Amino acid sequence: MDLKMFFTLPVLFLLTVLDFVTAEVPRGCESSLESVYFNLCDLDAVWGIILEAIATVGIVITLILLVVLLCITPFILDKRKKAFVPVQWIFLFATLGIFGLTFAFIIKLDERTCPTRIFLWGVLFTICFSCLLAHVWRLLRLVRKGEGSSTCHMLSLVLVLTLVQVVIAIEYLVLATVQFNNSCFFDNKDFVMLLIYVMFLMALTFILSIFTFCGHYRKWKKHGAHIFVTMFFSIAIWVVWIVMVIRGNAELSKSAEWDDPTFSVALVANGWVFILFYVLPELRHITCPAKSEEEPPENVSSNQNSSGLKGLDNQVFFLEEPTRGMSMNLDENTPSPSYRSPSPMGHNMYSSPQDFTIPRPHTRPSYHPTPLLQDPYLNYRQTTF
Repeated sequence: MDLKMFFTLPVLFLLTVLDFVTAEVPRGCESSLESVYFNLCDLDAVWGIILEAIATVGIVITLILLVVLLCITPFILDKRKKAFVPVQWIFLFATLGIFGLTFAFIIKLDERTCPTRIFLWGVLFTICFSCLLAHVWRLLRLVRKGEGSSTCHMLSLVLVLTLVQVVIAIEYLVLATVQFNNSCFFDNKDFVMLLIYVMFLMALTFILSIFTFCGHYRKWKKHGAHIFVTMFFSIAIWVVWIVMVIRGNAELSKSAEWDDPTFSVALVANGWVFILFYVLPELRHITCPAKSEEEPPENVSSNQNSSGLKGLDNQVFFLEEPTRGMSMNLDENTPSPSYRSPSPMGHNMYSSPQDFTIPRPHTRPSYHPTPLLQDPYLNYRQTTF
């Protein structure tokens, strides 16, 4: 009897533990799956599945755009547009990383996802906003002078701006690891403070994009409009998620449940803003055939004045015809040579011609030449003997 109880109690204990574990596994997930991955398959909390699907579509679209940009680069004829391609390549890779980072926030926070969240969020967004800032910086010269900085200068600017955030993120990781005894953990307010430099880049890029609308060369202003719209929606997204993770979720007593969904939604939304409002319009305009350089308004107005002078020249040129018509009405059968001055503005159209036939003398005293009839040959034919 004692032996039966000895074997029965452990079996009952194991069955109880298995039932407990099975009960904790959410619907749609396997029992062998670790608990940190439950948000990827939990059918009762579908936010993880929805964001996972949207992020996956974003990854596929970004990869397609990378291939498209690679294929169309040899066919870009305008060298000034072609100078943007390396920066846009880096931008697309950073956008691809943003969509991938969404999975680190769908998976629950642990020792593996914590460093990824802290380091990659700031670095990836710094790369994106640095690329946009370098683009804006070049556009500011293009809209005013028609010439911009070189590709090397743009890439150097992106590299320097990104290294600043890399140093900040590494320092924070080291300090946080020492503070929490070799365990990674971060507070929402500390996480927002870590991204102050990124927010500075956002504000600077947004302000400079406004000045791209001022300039003589209009065909570059549409590129500034793409960046302006992209930064406007990006700033709106950042304001919403920062307010939610700092105050909104805590006041609703949903901080533990809503923080990760809030971060994930912000990543996915900002990634799609980059694709829809910057990458796709830029690919559309970068493939347009190269056009002749537009002239500033001052040159255009001077050309219009010169063209108006040519029109006046033509009008003066044709003003000779009525006078010829008046002469021809007197004798339609008599041909009259046309006297046209090569420079009507320098000569009066009523001045006497340089070459004409000397008329023969006439006997009628009643002959009085008309002042408008300057052709002596016509005066002679109109005289009767």
